[in-house]
Amino acid sequence: DDIFSGAFCENSEKLINVHLFALAAKYYSLSNLGACTPLEDVLEALKGDSEGATGIKPDEFMNNKKSHEVQVMSELVDNIANYCGIKQVIDIGSGKGYLSSFLSMQYNLKVYGIDSSSSNTNGAHERNRKLKKHWRAYQSRGRVNLKSQSLEKANDRPVESEIKCKTMNEELLNNANSLQNQDQVIIQDLVPSCGFTEMATPATNTKTEADLVTGTQSHETKLSEEVLAILNVLPADAVEDFSSSHYNCGELCEEEKVQRKMTSLKTKARKSSESNLYFPLTSCITAETELNDIITDLEDCMMVGLHTCGDLAANTLRIFTAKPEIKAVCSVGCCYHLLSEQFENQEECHDQVWGFPMCQYLKNKGWCCGRNARMSACLALERVAVGQVLPTESLFYRAVLQVIIEEIYGVTKSDRHVGKTFSKSSSFIDYVRRSLKKLELDDSKLPDSCIMDYYEKYKHRMDELEAFNMLKVVLAPCIEVVILLDRLCYLKEQKNIAWSGLVKLFDPVKSPRCYAVIALKNQSCS
Repeated sequence: DDIFSGAFCENSEKLINVHLFALAAKYYSLSNLGACTPLEDVLEALKGDSEGATGIKPDEFMNNKKSHEVQVMSELVDNIANYCGIKQVIDIGSGKGYLSSFLSMQYNLKVYGIDSSSSNTNGAHERNRKLKKHWRAYQSRGRVNLKSQSLEKANDRPVESEIKCKTMNEELLNNANSLQNQDQVIIQDLVPSCGFTEMATPATNTKTEADLVTGTQSHETKLSEEVLAILNVLPADAVEDFSSSHYNCGELCEEEKVQRKMTSLKTKARKSSESNLYFPLTSCITAETELNDIITDLEDCMMVGLHTCGDLAANTLRIFTAKPEIKAVCSVGCCYHLLSEQFENQEECHDQVWGFPMCQYLKNKGWCCGRNARMSACLALERVAVGQVLPTESLFYRAVLQVIIEEIYGVTKSDRHVGKTFSKSSSFIDYVRRSLKKLELDDSKLPDSCIMDYYEKYKHRMDELEAFNMLKVVLAPCIEVVILLDRLCYLKEQKNIAWSGLVKLFDPVKSPRCYAVIALKNQSCS
């Protein structure tokens, strides 16, 4: 603090050293504070040596940004679900259903996507229908390619292929018996530096037949997916043809058993991939929402949210801590400017649940960011750093418009919004008139000459406005870190949480709101 205090004048408190200001902002950013857990450490801790699923690539039906987000987040969600032994996922603020559909089709998870917009939900239904068709076509192409490549190998080395086939079947049977023990692996033992707290599970020395069957079924889909590509390399008809001509009757009987088991696994894998369950639902989620009223077959599950807007991110965490069925959460928030703040206004609202602050520490201090600061937190420093320019002209139009509204109409606050009027306007005059109509203000008393007088009066200050907005961009990560650490501290204050952390999921140039709040409950909680 002593080092950076020289950025401001002691008397006027004005900024006098921009370089020092930028260094201070960088120092207090989340990436520099060491408060994040690396994504690689989390994935390693959750899945050990297992390999990620292979299948459809989201960039075939999503834009680059969405594809990046869905691919990274879905892999993490699948690993958390596997670690917790759950198959049900609730996607809060699911929007168009990109994440929900992908989790369902790629990882065979049962996903409920909840969004407050019925148009989003209806669109998600239709998009999911088309996506399933795309998914089946994608799988068919993959099987055809694999078969055409493998038939040559099968004909050249039939005996070797048959041996590999038997070996894979033996490994599958062994894995089915050993998978039950995976959930008892302690995360802390896998990656101590990750900071996970030990999760105690009841020790069991013996397994009943029913337990083994249950364990095998719970992991059957994953096993099927992992070997599906290998099974396709040696089609059933190819096995039957060469085996009948190379083996005696005794060996054929044993081989036939192996073939039937593998064919059964293959069939089940296909059925599971085609029966992936995704249910788009329309409902407004608040901190008091009873999920049982929305989802009738609610079971042990995890909650996810990809860019949950405003208070929805905070409410997702509150629901997670309150509901025993929810074993884990992975939430990426956005739209900080729409957060409700407890101490922003002096009005007392004892019954309201606020989006900020969440943790008791900031509540005791009466901490307030304010709308301007929260707006700044939404800016994308990394994008500006790689050359993406700020929309200076549209910001200038908006600033001059505000002066006109205050001086001509006497309006200092309005519940209405101008929105994306700039992109639809042919000139500043057109912009002002369109905006006044949206604000339901009479533009007939404002001649064009008067509008242009305001434009000319402030035109020379456009560079000043650009510099001001650049300072806001530099400060943005410092404001975001307050909001994110508030959410993390809230989770740290809860007694039923085994581990919680902040994880940088996305490339901030592709997706500026790139930090996820993740938490896992103690396994003993119910």
